[in-house]
Formats: sequence, structure tokens, C-alpha cells
Amino acid sequence: MYDYVVEELPALIETTFPVTTQQAIAGHSMGSHGALMIALNNPTSYVSVSAFSPISNPTQCPWGQKAFETYLGRDRDSWRSYDSSELLKNAEKPVPMLMLMDQGEADSFLVEQLKPEALEAAAKASNYPLQLRRYSGYDHNYYFIASFIEGHVRFHAKYLCQIYPN
Repeated sequence: MYDYVVEELPALIETTFPVTTQQAIAGHSMGSHGALMIALNNPTSYVSVSAFSPISNPTQCPWGQKAFETYLGRDRDSWRSYDSSELLKNAEKPVPMLMLMDQGEADSFLVEQLKPEALEAAAKASNYPLQLRRYSGYDHNYYFIASFIEGHVRFHAKYLCQIYPN
């Protein structure tokens, strides 16, 4: 899936539609984990990244540990390049894109699986521009995304339009 999102899909879009090569990326839950990880591993490819309820520190949660061991093996050091909190904490140079993250505080996965505080701490430590918005009463479902997706579209449009104004 990584190669598809990073290489194949952009190539398909660029050959099919009249677009620039400038990109933004977003996702929800496991897809947000992927969006953050892809953006942080390819920082010059994206102007912005946004996430709804991402798995922010998969090397430190049950889902991530199970998935990483299954797909990447038992060498936990190799897992770091797929963990957004680790990538951000250990970034050698400033990441040029901006990041928006929305998290429902009534999300049943919040404490054990999502761990947004790890990404927030990594962003502070590396002086990275993370905008983390927490919403009381919202959980992990479609209604949460539907309630705030317009803000994510506007977030990305703002930065894409700064680079390519009409």
C-alpha cells in the first residue's frame, strides 16, 4: 500500500488530470497512521498532512506491535521508520509541511491505541507545527469525520493555494 500511495496513485492522477505535483495527504484511524507516516517519510512531497484519530505511536500500542511484528518482524528498531511519533521526534531537519490532527475525546481507542499525546510531545520536542484539536463528546465514527472534514479540506486548500494561487 505504501508504494501505491507514494508512487502509483500520484503518477496516475498526474497523467489523468491537469494537476501540479504538489500534494497533501489525509486519513482516518489506521489510514491516518499511514498518512502521517508517509508524509513524515517523504517530507518534500507534501505541503500538508491531516489526520482524524490517528494511531500516533504504533510501536507503543497493542495494534501496532501486533501488526509490526507480523509484517516487519521482531526487530523493534526497524519499526521506528513506520511510527509517526518516532519519525517526528528523531527528524534530523525541519519537516516543511504543516500538520492538522483532530481527536475525539470519547474515542474508545484513545488511551490504549491512539496515543495522541506521544505525537504532541514529539512535535513540541522538535518544534514542529502541529495543530491538535480535541473534541469533547466525539468518538471514532463517521459522524466525527463528517462533522470536521470541511475544516481539513480548507486546511489543505490554504497551503496548496499559497504555493499555486489561482
